[in-house]
Amino acid sequence: MTNTAVIYGDSLYDLCTEENLTEELLSQTGTVKDIFEDNPDYIRVLNEPSVPKADRLKLLDEAFAGKIHAYLLNFLKLLCEKGIIAEYCNCAKQYKKRYCIDNGIVEATVTSAVKLNEQQREQLIAKLEKISGNKVVLIEKIDDKFIAGLKVDMDGKQYDGTVSERIKTIRKAVSDIIV
Repeated sequence: MTNTAVIYGDSLYDLCTEENLTEELLSQTGTVKDIFEDNPDYIRVLNEPSVPKADRLKLLDEAFAGKIHAYLLNFLKLLCEKGIIAEYCNCAKQYKKRYCIDNGIVEATVTSAVKLNEQQREQLIAKLEKISGNKVVLIEKIDDKFIAGLKVDMDGKQYDGTVSERIKTIRKAVSDIIV
């Protein structure tokens, strides 16, 4: 993440904190981020110097006016005016990072061979919350390369309980045995 994204993302978060809007804008920043990631050509147009600045700002108004909070729309316009609208997705990530820190939330990405059922999700969340001491938001991924088990990435740490990892551990233990 660039220093610019950190500075601007923090600034938006600080403003929203003062106005008690952090939660409302959290979902909106995520929605706009998803729109931009799904439409990279839109970002290119908003960043294109050959398109007059007034036209680029009008495009933002047409797309978002009345649909997102005025602070967020003005933030997008500011990034567009400064020619750094391509930094928006990282600004949104920084905003979310600050929100999670302030609210004691940690994201955990769990990868498994099949989708977890509700009971499994609840048990995993409870266990991860006990480990981390924070509220856990679970992001699920399916990987058909897994035979069974789970791999969890949380707070910079990886917990690997997959069958392939267990087999690798057994292989290493067997190869370390001196005959």
